[in-house]
Amino acid sequence: MSCTTCSSTINGIPKGCKSNGDCNSGNCGKMTVFDWLANMTLPSGQEKFDIFEVRFKNGRKAFFKNSSGLPLFIGDVVAVESSPGHDVGVISLAGELVKVQMRRKSAENADVLKIYRKATQRDIDIWTESRNKELDVQKKSRLIIDRLGLKMKLSDVEYQGDGTKAIFYYTSEDRVDFRQLIRELAGSFNLRVEMKQVGLRQEASRLGGIGSCGRELCCSTWLSDFRSVSTAAARYQQLSLNPLKLAGQCGKLKCCLNYELDSYLDVLKDFPDTGIALLTEKGKAVFQKMDIFQRLLWYAYLDSPIQWYKLTVDQANAIIEQNKKKEQPANLEDFSSELDLDTTERISFMDSMKQDSITRFDKPKTSKNKRHKRKNNNNSNNNKRPNTNGQK
Repeated sequence: MSCTTCSSTINGIPKGCKSNGDCNSGNCGKMTVFDWLANMTLPSGQEKFDIFEVRFKNGRKAFFKNSSGLPLFIGDVVAVESSPGHDVGVISLAGELVKVQMRRKSAENADVLKIYRKATQRDIDIWTESRNKELDVQKKSRLIIDRLGLKMKLSDVEYQGDGTKAIFYYTSEDRVDFRQLIRELAGSFNLRVEMKQVGLRQEASRLGGIGSCGRELCCSTWLSDFRSVSTAAARYQQLSLNPLKLAGQCGKLKCCLNYELDSYLDVLKDFPDTGIALLTEKGKAVFQKMDIFQRLLWYAYLDSPIQWYKLTVDQANAIIEQNKKKEQPANLEDFSSELDLDTTERISFMDSMKQDSITRFDKPKTSKNKRHKRKNNNNSNNNKRPNTNGQK
């Protein structure tokens, strides 16, 4: 999160900030990288890598070449090539680790722009003045969008270092014709306008915030790639499929659902398939629920679904192996009695953790008028049925 939105500040200065609230990067070192190759000595005759990683607003990073051979270090403010004019950023990474980053981002063969110079005081003054305009420009731009009736949400504005260009970040579910909007924005603020559409996850990453865990969002602090998260991750972890609890601030499923998924999948390898029924002489038993941490499963007979029996994973697998050999145990009580004295748990379906489907909001709702009309039609059909009791 940036210094301007830091919640723990004293007189506008963040607590513990050694830069006194003026870290020049605007994000208190968000998504910083530790240069673990900084002390590595190069082989004799090999020159230092002349490409640097430069960080801009909200953690946006790019690679630039030091073609002039300037003495640059991490933390230096530099003026870099842009289109048009120049931009101002902070060097976030230097040396051999930049090679690793470029290989990781598949940018080895990409066109690399130049570093013009170390930023002068005039460059920094223009850059600071342009950054101070962003909030006011964002408010006025939203008023213009509302007046034009465009179905889009403007989330952020980023000025270029020389103040001649601005990037407007927005989110929208449909295609937006913003040609008229660009003309009005360029005329109102006298600058070059670039519109960039971002996803909901990228928007949450740029804006930042506090998650349900009480810490800053992973996407705005250290998470750099957004892997797809499906409802299967919640099902494997036996979580209730409640969209209000599983969704993050971006409205999508939380990224942290993937963190422990591999561990759950490794444990579930020993569990039997929940679709396989247990065949006993007393009757057929079907799966009800499981406890992954205690390695327990609950089954119930088809003719007595309220009464559940608790089995271990090994016991359930043993019964399934017997069924494959065309053998059937007497009942489940003999297995569940080996656990403890309270062998049978009577659980009512009203008290069980029954949740609606996470996709229930995607289904169109039936209007009350249609339901009322259907009910009247059913009543009228019942009245028209012939009397079979022999009465007139």
